[in-house]
Amino acid sequence: MAHPVQTHGEPGLSPVGLRGVAADFSSDQRAFKTASWGKAMMWIFLLSDTFVFGCFLIAYMTARMSTPVAWPNPSEVFALHIGGQDVPLILIAIMTFVLISSSGTMAMAVNFGYRRDRRMTAMLMLLTAVLGAGFVGMQAFEWTKLITEGVRPWENPWGAAQFGSTFFMITGFHGTHVTIGVIFLLIVARKVWRGDFDVERRGFFTSRRGRYEAVEIMGLYWHFVDLVWVFIFAFFYLW
Repeated sequence: MAHPVQTHGEPGLSPVGLRGVAADFSSDQRAFKTASWGKAMMWIFLLSDTFVFGCFLIAYMTARMSTPVAWPNPSEVFALHIGGQDVPLILIAIMTFVLISSSGTMAMAVNFGYRRDRRMTAMLMLLTAVLGAGFVGMQAFEWTKLITEGVRPWENPWGAAQFGSTFFMITGFHGTHVTIGVIFLLIVARKVWRGDFDVERRGFFTSRRGRYEAVEIMGLYWHFVDLVWVFIFAFFYLW
């Protein structure tokens, strides 16, 4: 069966060529007209934050490849002395496991939020916050260890001086994101536990009755933080 082809904008026929592509994108009702204001703003924020983290990682790679001084070996710098011997990257591996696990608990919290299960949603969000706080605590221990060993933003005892500045900038910026995420997880979990999303109680982060949209938006932020750590782990600790 032959399909009609529009050549002069005849009514009732689909446009072809570039006009057809533009029409397809502009007519996507689900992607552009059903997204809430909060979810759209979170996506815009995450997009802008992607550029910031991207610039930081590019600056780190540029500094590392351009310095004539030897770059410190991560397996030696981030090793822990356990049982009479140095275990390389053991703390970083635990930190990564904890943060990736928190992404799983956050996904389950969003799932139970869709089911309107207040108790499980709040408990899983609290568990996610505990895992996130544990990650920040281990990062603080890592910072303390390196500072006591002589690492500064302008120098370090293992080689290139740029190591300290890039390390504290990138991991500190990410750790700040995790800390902020933990705070907001606790706030939203409290609202879920009180039933604010069931009675439509007025206040911050409260959506329409029966909709746990704030939990989903919180999940978007948390998964982004976890994804950024995967890139930091690969570029900073494994390279």
